[in-house]
Amino acid sequence: MIHKEGYPYVFAPALLGGLLFGAGKKRLGLACLSLSMLNAFFFRNPDRQGILNPDYLLSPADGKVVKVDVEKRPEWWDEPLYRVGIFMRLWDVHVNRSPVQGRVINTIYLKGEKKPVFSDSAFQRNEKQVYLIERDDGVPVWVVQVAGLVARRIKSFVLPGDELVAGDIIGLIKFSSRVEVFFPAVNAEILVKEGHKVLAGETPIARLPQRR
Repeated sequence: MIHKEGYPYVFAPALLGGLLFGAGKKRLGLACLSLSMLNAFFFRNPDRQGILNPDYLLSPADGKVVKVDVEKRPEWWDEPLYRVGIFMRLWDVHVNRSPVQGRVINTIYLKGEKKPVFSDSAFQRNEKQVYLIERDDGVPVWVVQVAGLVARRIKSFVLPGDELVAGDIIGLIKFSSRVEVFFPAVNAEILVKEGHKVLAGETPIARLPQRR
């Protein structure tokens, strides 16, 4: 399945390739068809079946875990927050998903630079989209899409007030980038380490028991 955001990138070069083939320009036609196939691979949107246990936080992105630490962000939350950073390579699925079941409280788009996302400074300086999702028990979870050197557009598909199930699609970043997820560190158990490969909507990255 191809995400609808990829339709122009898939069908336009395919149509052009067909026209070029018909005009006898086979090499150019083949190049366009190859580009269409590459774009179809990039914008693929596979079905995902994650753990339904509400105590678990699922990965919001496909890719490689590049950061696991604890931070203080008083502008967000009074208590320490776990931070898990995931780098999405060009060949990874770039559809991003909600790590929890809950309600979208806020979405904020922040303009910024388009520097390489390998360093931690990219989180502070680069263009980003922030989602605040409140789990059903009131626990806040922040998902941050960070644009990079290649990534040129962040797409958000949810609005404040939307109800989500863990694994629901919330956005997409075109052509490689990084996604960060923040959640309260108290009582949380991290289930991944730096270097681990994860799948959006499937891989549990942490366990945070429901508040009773």
